[in-house]
Amino acid sequence: MADHAGEYEPVVESVMEKINEKLHGQDSSSSDSEDEKISPVEAVKSKIYRLFGRERPVHKVLGGGKPADIFLWRDKKITAGVLGFATAIWVLFELLEYHLLTLVCHILIAALAVLFLWSNASTFINKSPPQIPEVILPEDIVLGVAAALRIEINRALEILRDIASGKELKKFLAVIAGLWILSILGNCWNFLTLFYSCFVLLHTVPVLYEKYEDQVDAFAEKAEAEFKKQYAVFNVKVLSKIPRGPLKDKKIL
Repeated sequence: MADHAGEYEPVVESVMEKINEKLHGQDSSSSDSEDEKISPVEAVKSKIYRLFGRERPVHKVLGGGKPADIFLWRDKKITAGVLGFATAIWVLFELLEYHLLTLVCHILIAALAVLFLWSNASTFINKSPPQIPEVILPEDIVLGVAAALRIEINRALEILRDIASGKELKKFLAVIAGLWILSILGNCWNFLTLFYSCFVLLHTVPVLYEKYEDQVDAFAEKAEAEFKKQYAVFNVKVLSKIPRGPLKDKKIL
């Protein structure tokens, strides 16, 4: 009897192991199915209208990382320092009517004079001369920037070509309106003031939008619906009556 019991023990153990594996498999499958389920709050949030079809948080839209923290005032000291430096530059060039070339030349004169006097006076004051680092631009960084610029320029040229070919009427009207607004702003302010204004808006509008995004998105939804309604009326009364010739595809050999 003892021998038979010893023979059955491995069989019983293997059966118990299979049962445990099945139980664990059911538990894991049930937990996976629970993870795949979307909570009702997330489902409602996904259906809420977001400005420009935004699906990610504002921090992720701005690229995340340190730049997004600066734009959204997550690090108030750094953001205030960046805005203070930009304001000082604007005051220096715009209000005090200082010129960029003059400022660069004066900074270089002061830096070279200090380093020259320090290098020559180090022998008299028994101190080591200044350690001037050797600055060399890496080739891979320069090529990467050039490649990125090439891609963006080609993309802009492609968009302009599509607009000029008459394929996208909405894009054509949007570009014309944008250029017209920029021309008006160019008459009111110079380039530096316009750049500084955009810089300030970049550090204020995102953080205000993140704070009041629900109210802004609700208003934007109503504005977009009204715009679509007015555009439909304009399309029926004006755009649909414009005669258009047949489009012929040109084959390029």
